[in-house]
Amino acid sequence: MPLSPYDTNLDKNAGNFAALSPLSLIKWASDVYPDRLAVIYDDYRSTWRQTYDRCKQFASALSKLGISRGDTVAIICPNTPAMFEAHYAIPMTGAVINALNTRLDAAAIAFMLEHGEAKVVFVDAEFSEVMADALSRLNKKPVVIDIEDRNVNDSNPIGTIGYEQFLKSGDPNYDWSLPDDEWDAIALSYTSGTTGDPKGVVTHHRGAYLNALGNIVTWPMPHFPRYLWTLPMFHCNGWCFPWTVAAVVGTNVCLRRVDPGVIFPLIKEHNVSHMCGAPIVYNMLINAPEALRDGILHRVKGMIAGAAPPKAVIEGAEKIGIDLTHVYGLTEVYGPASVCAQHPEWEEQGVDTRVQKNGRQGVRYIVQEGMDVLDPETLQPVPRDGETIGEIFFRGNIVMKGYLKNPKATQAAFEGGWFHTGDLAVIDQEGYVKIKDRSKDIIISGGENISTIEIEDVLFTHPNVLAAAVVAKADEKWGEVPCAFVELKNADIETTETEIIDFCRERMARFKCPKAVVFGSLPKTSTGKIQKNVLRERLLSQS
Repeated sequence: MPLSPYDTNLDKNAGNFAALSPLSLIKWASDVYPDRLAVIYDDYRSTWRQTYDRCKQFASALSKLGISRGDTVAIICPNTPAMFEAHYAIPMTGAVINALNTRLDAAAIAFMLEHGEAKVVFVDAEFSEVMADALSRLNKKPVVIDIEDRNVNDSNPIGTIGYEQFLKSGDPNYDWSLPDDEWDAIALSYTSGTTGDPKGVVTHHRGAYLNALGNIVTWPMPHFPRYLWTLPMFHCNGWCFPWTVAAVVGTNVCLRRVDPGVIFPLIKEHNVSHMCGAPIVYNMLINAPEALRDGILHRVKGMIAGAAPPKAVIEGAEKIGIDLTHVYGLTEVYGPASVCAQHPEWEEQGVDTRVQKNGRQGVRYIVQEGMDVLDPETLQPVPRDGETIGEIFFRGNIVMKGYLKNPKATQAAFEGGWFHTGDLAVIDQEGYVKIKDRSKDIIISGGENISTIEIEDVLFTHPNVLAAAVVAKADEKWGEVPCAFVELKNADIETTETEIIDFCRERMARFKCPKAVVFGSLPKTSTGKIQKNVLRERLLSQS
């Protein structure tokens, strides 16, 4: 390539280049607004300077354990200050944060700890029992550190030291540095295992930084918001909002679990301005006793993901003072990577029109380079007619590095220079995407992905199940839930719906289990393949 007249004959150096990393955001917040409130949890308060010092102390303590670039540090914890601090402290050492889903069973957790080769795991007191079970399944165990919490009764420590005592071993003046390469991994997040074991999604500092800032532009978010942590921080690293909140010098209002009886008082007391979550979260708030909202005089901005928000949720949220923005994404794209960007003139239209427009998965995030609906065979764009079905594809800076230790799956995911989502959709004349089906039969229930294949594998181990198929069934509370269609080996042997559901609960996480079971012969193609489209139509005809 010929030289440009603008080449200065000077390589990148510390004076003109720094790797993009969301870790820089907390230092900025601490430098510029040191005394502004960063974290609230019960009666705990911490400023941005204090929080930054704790994160450095946390990182220093990890470094003294030998944790460094490329190591994995896991944490299982609800949305408490420790989980927030971990999103800065762990990457400050060069290590990778692996935030574990608190809804998983011991077998799944054990797989992730082993596959990710976690050297240290932080365990909130509420999850000591399931973690102890998971650790018992490992040949090589990580260092275990207990996170104490006075809100957890009868907790049984399983670690070598408590969290606060561990922090005291570190230096609050720890001299950390940004990564040399912004392509370095920052987080390891596991999918729900759509075909067998979960895949380990590896994301990088550059993408996390850009998406953290992208959230600000997408919503938009002003300076000094009060952000309520209704979205789990383990879910795609809280959609990068642990880092976003630092960039706008907001206040993280932490809470242990989603409960309207706790949420509404927090909104009132702390003047909460922003929150995120799946449809189930907003449904809970909409259906909560009206008295809980007494005294709340301001409106709250809510980001909603998962299945398209139904009319009842959009209308209900408006009535209780929450203005919703619909986003769409996957673990592989840092959480939301598209948004149903709203136009001011929509507000002048009726609720039915607004529901139709806001129910779309939308357009790409400003920090994502490409999103389109393509023919999965030719990778050519489908017509923008709102009818022709193709697959959603992404490309750009907020797409994962790849799957950990899985080059075959990584190669397949990026074939043709696009990331293949597996979600089938249409695109309309306005360029807005609308999901029609999921090619991998993933069920999104309460914001969590559930693999139908995983459930079917369990069902097939039942002694009286001949064949089984699982599809999504609409549910007012969860958006959608698994419904199992079961063909029995011997109809004369009594097998009930309760027995099948209990059988699954003994072998997998409860949230993944079927919520309904239908017995009978399963429709099949001439080659013996079960026709799930017929089963879905049956459910629709019954609704």
